[in-house]
Amino acid sequence: MPKALFLKTLAIILALASSLTFAADSPASLAPFEGHTDIGTTLHPGSATYDATAKAFTLSAAGENMWLSNDAFHFVWKKISGDVAVNADISFIGQGVNEHRKAVVMVRQSLDADSPYADVALHGSGLTSLQYRDAKSALTHEIQANISAPARIRLLRRGRYATMWLASKGQPFQMAGGSVPVSLDGTFYIGIGICSHDKDVVEKAVFSNVEVTSLPASIAEPKLYSTLETIAIDSTDRRVVYLAPERFEAPNWTRDGASLIFNRKGRLEKIPVAGGTPALIDTGFALHCNNDHGISPDSKTIAISDQTKDEDNSHVYIVPFAGGSPREVTPNGPSYWHGWSPDGKTLAFVGERNGEFDIYSIPFEGGNETRLTTAKGLDDGPDYSPDGQYIYFNSVRTGHMQIWRMKADGSAQEQITHDEFNNWFPHISPDGQWMVFLTYDRSVEGHPEDKNVMLRLMKLSDGKITILTKLFGGQGTINVPSWSPDSTQLAFVSYQLIP
Repeated sequence: MPKALFLKTLAIILALASSLTFAADSPASLAPFEGHTDIGTTLHPGSATYDATAKAFTLSAAGENMWLSNDAFHFVWKKISGDVAVNADISFIGQGVNEHRKAVVMVRQSLDADSPYADVALHGSGLTSLQYRDAKSALTHEIQANISAPARIRLLRRGRYATMWLASKGQPFQMAGGSVPVSLDGTFYIGIGICSHDKDVVEKAVFSNVEVTSLPASIAEPKLYSTLETIAIDSTDRRVVYLAPERFEAPNWTRDGASLIFNRKGRLEKIPVAGGTPALIDTGFALHCNNDHGISPDSKTIAISDQTKDEDNSHVYIVPFAGGSPREVTPNGPSYWHGWSPDGKTLAFVGERNGEFDIYSIPFEGGNETRLTTAKGLDDGPDYSPDGQYIYFNSVRTGHMQIWRMKADGSAQEQITHDEFNNWFPHISPDGQWMVFLTYDRSVEGHPEDKNVMLRLMKLSDGKITILTKLFGGQGTINVPSWSPDSTQLAFVSYQLIP
């Protein structure tokens, strides 16, 4: 081979070698990890180095984003299986070009750009979120934490679900709310990564106190956490409003859009949509309120369902919005409120009479109840359309639970959903364009708590149904109307069982 050709070939080989970042350092220098690589299309090669003295990794990367159906970032990884956790203290280097640059701890099925994954992502702006892609080539979704710029982030994957844990400097990790189902089969990848969120820019971050842990099977009774969340129907992004290590249920969105109301331990509480500390609502003697409650169209009163006076039977009462003494509306029980006519004059509720659960209506001021359904089997969850013409409800009359509607006087009953699931609690958006409902698997009877469920959305103009989100929930998730006044968001409660 001529010398000039040899030198040219050698130069090409060296250039190619210098551009390869996969396993660029020996495994020992990256412990506990096995290698590192760019994922997806990156215009500038990423890098990873380890400072043994500082016990810290420094990662650099370009990459347009970690979002939609494909990712572009630099990933330091090891292969693992089973239940695991990965955590790190993270600090970005420099001011950054894009405030959405991301540093993450992650579990990932493969090194493909469109792989299923879950991560906890710290953004340059301080936004912290649990991101996930639940199937290959699917779109990415996220749950935004209500904590900004934590010093430490942790991702815990146990069984089907991934959860986000955050901590301030020097403080223990606390669960930050929400959980997402991401199926990772067999051996998968766990590690740390960085994305510049600008394909032409390289960003850097330092990951210290990095730990990768295989989680043993727990013999302890799991602890229940409840998370009050909102979800935008256009992006399907979820945001944590409030989290507590106990059960609470059934949010209503106030008519001014500023607050959410939910029930806990037999009482009603109110919290700003932006988050904060919940405040009790005075319901007088009614101290055993269940999850069937809602706000009047004029925002002056709240309907509650309570069984303080009749231990085995719920009755519907009206209390002032600011709190006060209850006024009984339904003398017969058990009765559970579910809907309010747009003119404020009529309540729709579920009542058990002679062993049958049916839909009833009753004047707001009290009076005689009117039975609207007579089919054998359970009818439940009535809610008015915003024009007052229809009442939507769920019924098991076809053999499993489906969504139905009828005119407000009970006539012209017709089935709305026709599928193999069990569908509950339809709620129509204030603009009349959408119906949200809770979906269980066909095998689930009733509407129990602590199940894998979906919130699904139907466009009423064409009947098309899409999945809004998948979650661990059920009873208490979305029993009552919870649309934002502008019809762009919903409030709901998800649950987590943490060993």
